[in-house]
Amino acid sequence: MTSNSNDRQEKSKLHARTAGWKHSTSVRYVLYVVLIAMLYVSLSPKLLPETYDIAVGMPSDKEILAPMEIPNTKATLKAQEEAAEKVGQVYTILPLRNEALVGQLIDRIFRLNQDDQVATEDKINIYKEELPQRVKDHVQNFIMNNRNSGSYSSTLFQEVTQKVDEQQYHISEETFIKIPKLTAEDINEMKPVAADIVARLMTDQIVDAQTARAKVAEMVSTSSLSKRISREVVQELARLSITANKFYDEEATKTAKVEARENTPTVYIKQGDVLVAKGEKITQEMYTLLEKNGLLKDEVNYWPQFGLVLLSSLMTIGLIMFMRQSEGVSRFKYNNSQFVMLLLIILITIISMHITGIVQNEQRPYIGYLAPIATGAMLITLLIDLSLAYICSILFSILASVILNVHQGQIFDFQFGFFAFVISFASIFAIHRASQRSTLLKAGIMTCLFGSVAVFTLIVINNNGWTESSTLYAIGFAIAGGLLTTILVIGLMPFFEVTFGILSALKLVELSNPNHPLLRKLLTETPGTYHHSVMVGNLSEAAAEAIGADGLLCRVGSYYHDIGKTKRPSYFIENQNNMENPHDFIDPKLSKSIIIAHARDGVEMQKEYKLPKPIRDIAEQHHGTTFLHYFYHKALALAEEQGVEPDFTEKDFRYHGPKAQSKEAAVVGIADSVEAAVRSLRKPTVEQVETMIEKIIKSRLDDHQFNECDLTMRELDLIAQTLKETVMGIFHSRIEYPEQIKKTKANDEKDRGLDVNGTKSGLEQ
Repeated sequence: MTSNSNDRQEKSKLHARTAGWKHSTSVRYVLYVVLIAMLYVSLSPKLLPETYDIAVGMPSDKEILAPMEIPNTKATLKAQEEAAEKVGQVYTILPLRNEALVGQLIDRIFRLNQDDQVATEDKINIYKEELPQRVKDHVQNFIMNNRNSGSYSSTLFQEVTQKVDEQQYHISEETFIKIPKLTAEDINEMKPVAADIVARLMTDQIVDAQTARAKVAEMVSTSSLSKRISREVVQELARLSITANKFYDEEATKTAKVEARENTPTVYIKQGDVLVAKGEKITQEMYTLLEKNGLLKDEVNYWPQFGLVLLSSLMTIGLIMFMRQSEGVSRFKYNNSQFVMLLLIILITIISMHITGIVQNEQRPYIGYLAPIATGAMLITLLIDLSLAYICSILFSILASVILNVHQGQIFDFQFGFFAFVISFASIFAIHRASQRSTLLKAGIMTCLFGSVAVFTLIVINNNGWTESSTLYAIGFAIAGGLLTTILVIGLMPFFEVTFGILSALKLVELSNPNHPLLRKLLTETPGTYHHSVMVGNLSEAAAEAIGADGLLCRVGSYYHDIGKTKRPSYFIENQNNMENPHDFIDPKLSKSIIIAHARDGVEMQKEYKLPKPIRDIAEQHHGTTFLHYFYHKALALAEEQGVEPDFTEKDFRYHGPKAQSKEAAVVGIADSVEAAVRSLRKPTVEQVETMIEKIIKSRLDDHQFNECDLTMRELDLIAQTLKETVMGIFHSRIEYPEQIKKTKANDEKDRGLDVNGTKSGLEQ
């Protein structure tokens, strides 16, 4: 007995240690960090540029590609210089108004010719000196008047002065001699003709005055002047007055070149272009280019890393907030073991996307539709929770839009994100009520169908660059991806079920099949126990669902919880039909051992048939360490009758346990006692049923049977209420309602087979 007690203590300590990490807050935070790191690592190849350990003059051991569009400084400078060279000399046209100049010259001639006090020889000398000077003064006056206007540069005015001096016209000596001979009538006739000729010629853009002056003779000959002397003088005065009006503007030329350089678009190295070929020696120019763009390991730009950490953290926080606030995952959010399983499912989904991305490229982007993205959504639906599967599908869609993106210059590819969203939601909808393995194949077909429709929809909307063959390939890969998803889910389900002790709905439904060898054995060898187990299953399922526990697990666990009774069926009251009770003829200690052994025997039989641990736990824990009152008092009475001191204690008449470690095991234990107690009543009433259920729960609560599971007082009240309603439904024909109760003599609890705690006696355990 001492050895068994020590073994139980060691097992209890081991269980406490292993169970500790599953509910540890610190472990949970570590797992959160692991999820952030996992998302960071999965997205970094697509969102972070790779850095290289290279040196100038050394050959590159790998081909270095541009991770993004990179400004090409050398090519940009070259393009700017080419644009500047294409800019010709800039000329500025000045409004010199030389028709006014020729008018001033003729007016001076008129006044001087009318002065009789001046000799002819003096007049000739005055004209030789004054007429050319007046041309220079006219240009200088224009410069002085516009110097401070800001419209022209000083270099332009220098160019004007220089060009006017270089192109100055020299009137012939004969003309100076003829000018004093002009009469007032001749001069008046000459003035409008000269002004008109100069005005007409100066409307053109004149760079070389000689070109314009060559046209004067023809224009004079066609004028209204009849006298030869008048025509000759007008011709000379017009040529003298005509100057260049279009001058090279050095400042404007420089400004135009600067603008041309500034307006030249930056030349970029496209994302994916080769920066350094494998084996190529690193030049200083290459090194500088890599250094400027943060591609060297000793010059890392940490801002992209920081941004990716934020992105990964935001996705993780969103997932955590959903789990904390969603009632559907209440039993999951504090279980680190199941969170580890979730991380593993996410990791498998990410790896499948990366493997697909290896063979995908910009020329064949449709290969990305082969990725079995819906695998994660289906596994989470089957193994964890439906609502969590939906939120994780959104996460998978974001990851797919990044990992499967092959386009340059964009972070997310909407097409793959939309495709992942559609197939994930379609697979969840198809599988969330799965009751057998064949449903997985149906879900795979549904995934193929919706995936191909999503791909075709995207192609039709954006029919740019898609050919008939590429369209067929894309749809074909989408269908293949759906089939691959089904294969992976079918293959991975047993792994998760065994590794994490998860009983999926599919597995539970399979175990509930009456053709299972153990259930068939239970039915044929112990029909009373079989019926009892089915009734307990109905009661426990309803009670479990009322408190948010796994109702299906309770029902299936109830089917197997008394399987150990098949070893000695006649020692249990429900199987004693038309026969004497063998316990009446054996020592109560032996009876106790037989009764207690059925829990241990059941676990051994379930291990032999490889039943999952949660089912075995229910069989082992549904009695906890409850006390066998009947046999204890019988043993006391026997010792007293024999006149000897009892060599046993109350502890020896308790089940070996352990106590219920889960809500499901506790609920099955309560339902087990309630069903047997109700069945023992001859004519139960509503009040008796209510009182009995309350006594059973209170007895176990006072006996500390719920100390090692998470049941709360509120949940115990819900269990009691649900069991009462379910019992009344199941035993409706037997229960007497208040208006049906007749005045009968009440039987005491002992006559009804109940012990002092209101639970069924040891004979019925």
